[in-house]
Amino acid sequence: MQSTTLAGLMMASPFALAQAKPDALTYKLQGTDIAGKKLDLNHFSGRTVLVSFFTFDCDLCSHDLKLMREFYVSNAKKKFVLLGVNIDQNKKDLDEYNDITTHAYPKDQRFPTVWRNAPGHSDNFGKIVTQPTHFVLDPKHQLAFKREGTFQPGDWDKLWLSLE
Repeated sequence: MQSTTLAGLMMASPFALAQAKPDALTYKLQGTDIAGKKLDLNHFSGRTVLVSFFTFDCDLCSHDLKLMREFYVSNAKKKFVLLGVNIDQNKKDLDEYNDITTHAYPKDQRFPTVWRNAPGHSDNFGKIVTQPTHFVLDPKHQLAFKREGTFQPGDWDKLWLSLE
């Protein structure tokens, strides 16, 4: 009598195990940034990308984006990109956010931001139910980890380690 175990399957056919594992999702995003420039996640190929979904009136989002902006400025030369995706229903809210950040931060401290509800925007990040929601993507744009809600202390460590 032969036992069917994972080890037995691997010894019998390593290919069978590879077929059983689903392919990792490669994330995609295309749109126009708040400056009117075309933006494609593929422009950041080979870099770790932190994609943060936020709304203008979310206090947790503002707190996280402030910390993420500091991380972005400190690590932009380490193949790291911060990408903001605004999910407000009304573009007026994004325009107000953009006006505030344009006056509050020097140009080198501003990160690319897109409006998810803009005509022509497309992505495969799925439905966002928690504000903020953050996706850390590896250089191949596959998910390293996801955080719904505010970034936790351990998340910063994982993000830092992903840059090495």
